[in-house]
Amino acid sequence: MSGKVIKVSGPLVVADGLADANVSDVVRVGAQHLIGEILNMTGDSASIQVYEETSGLGPGAEVITTGMPLSVELGPGMLENIYDGIQRPLPEIRDLTGETIARGVDVPALNRKKIWHFDAVAKPGDELKAGDVLGTVQETTAILHKIMLPADIAKATVKKIESGDFTVEGKIATVVLPDGTERELDMIQRWPVRIQRPYQTKYTPSRPLNSGQRVIDTLFPVAKGGTAAVPGPFGSGKTVVQHQLAKWSDVDIVVYIGCGERGNEMTDVLNEFPELKDPRSGEPLMKRTVLIANTSDMPVAAREASIYTGITIAEYFRDMGYDVAVLADSTSRWAEALREMSGRLEEMPGEEGYPAYLASRIAQFYERAGVVECLGSDERQGSVTAIGAVSPPGGDTSEPVSQATMRIVKVFWALDSSLAYARHFPAIHWLNSYSLYTDSLRPFYEKEFGPTYMSNRTKAMNILQEEAELQEIVQLVGQDSLSASDQLTMETARMIREDFLQQNAFVDEDAYSSYGKQFRLLDIVLQYDALCREALAKGAELKSLINIPSREAIGRAKTEDPNNYAAIYDGILANMRKEIAEAAQGGEEQ
Repeated sequence: MSGKVIKVSGPLVVADGLADANVSDVVRVGAQHLIGEILNMTGDSASIQVYEETSGLGPGAEVITTGMPLSVELGPGMLENIYDGIQRPLPEIRDLTGETIARGVDVPALNRKKIWHFDAVAKPGDELKAGDVLGTVQETTAILHKIMLPADIAKATVKKIESGDFTVEGKIATVVLPDGTERELDMIQRWPVRIQRPYQTKYTPSRPLNSGQRVIDTLFPVAKGGTAAVPGPFGSGKTVVQHQLAKWSDVDIVVYIGCGERGNEMTDVLNEFPELKDPRSGEPLMKRTVLIANTSDMPVAAREASIYTGITIAEYFRDMGYDVAVLADSTSRWAEALREMSGRLEEMPGEEGYPAYLASRIAQFYERAGVVECLGSDERQGSVTAIGAVSPPGGDTSEPVSQATMRIVKVFWALDSSLAYARHFPAIHWLNSYSLYTDSLRPFYEKEFGPTYMSNRTKAMNILQEEAELQEIVQLVGQDSLSASDQLTMETARMIREDFLQQNAFVDEDAYSSYGKQFRLLDIVLQYDALCREALAKGAELKSLINIPSREAIGRAKTEDPNNYAAIYDGILANMRKEIAEAAQGGEEQ
């Protein structure tokens, strides 16, 4: 069915003669067959957002509807690939058209020529239900890709299945449906991006995502299957935090969405990720990564689709039983795309010109995260953790995107430009951030480390809070006017900030910190505080306690070898106790 263009307004095209089309249908516009999606219908007139540059398009151009919603192709070949916002493979397009993406180019998301070795798991005669594994493909050295019975087939009996070498379109199996009809299956599944993929049960997240970043793991943890936001002004390190999470998080798959980011930042990602070594396997990090690149100079409508493309790919890998992290950088640029399209549609604007449905759209994205029992007979659990960067104008988190995000996510890592300018990275401010997962993760921490882990976290947070209050007094009357106890609080807080929270991504021993190392390191700092308070009560001088030789060893402790830090930390602790005891004895003698 086809219609005619009657109006063009940037990425928005209005066409009539489409009475039989549906909202969300994908259409092809003009002689170049530009890809678009129907946003709303009025009679036989349709408003279409076009995912490509519309210059040169005019009234009278033909619009052909495909009758299908915007969907992604799911199957072997997604890992190590780089897609644009509507899942067109950029490396293949470059080989086809050169450095510039030609308009109307139509390249399938999955390579149709590449041969994959399929190992059948199911056997002829097996009765399967949606989500059951038909067979596996070793997609990369890091990930085993499970080919599942599509979710739209509730039940089926395997008639024919065989192992062998196939393309993604090769017929790997024939199944008989309950009504007796036969259906041939290949390795490709198609799924509408705006519809959440089904699952059996959703659970409360109870396992932490180990990022290796001490300020995150110890103070503001995010759970696997949880949601987090990283807001911060320009230059505060949002993208750096996302890169660190992509490299070090203990997840199986990473989906990185560069949504409206500057081209040079996306270039850094595209250049760095293939060279980064996966700390879990020693292989290149790209072996378990899908990149979606939609830079700020690309069509704005495709930016709006990129978030949904990324989360749908993540849900597909989740359905195999994998833990997946979706890193969206940044949701503010996505919201700006919503605002632009809403304005062109002449909808009633909400706060700061954003559409009235901004909050519900942000909620729809983050609600697709979670820990689930996957479809299928075998018990598989998978998770999608959604972490979105927010770029509020001028760092003002009272603007609508930040506020709508804060109402939905359970972890808020507030980046602070003053910390970034002081070279304190990660620049997550400990007084403005929070995590609502600490209570649900408490059983995990207590099982692994005992009750001391959570009590140490509480003590550290209290000391940092006290320091902020004392800082106001210091600015008025100077630090020397404080009592010895308060001066010790200031000193301990400085140790927590500089010796524990601050991390150097360029030092291999410090770029990643295991839970055990984090626990021991913070425990040493807090034991120093407790022992010094006892010594002060016995009359020791604060200056002698601050100047003990072990202080320097504590400062270097975070860069100790991750494999044998325990013995070194035991030595630091023993020396520290001895030196503080000597200082306390000197105080008693005086």
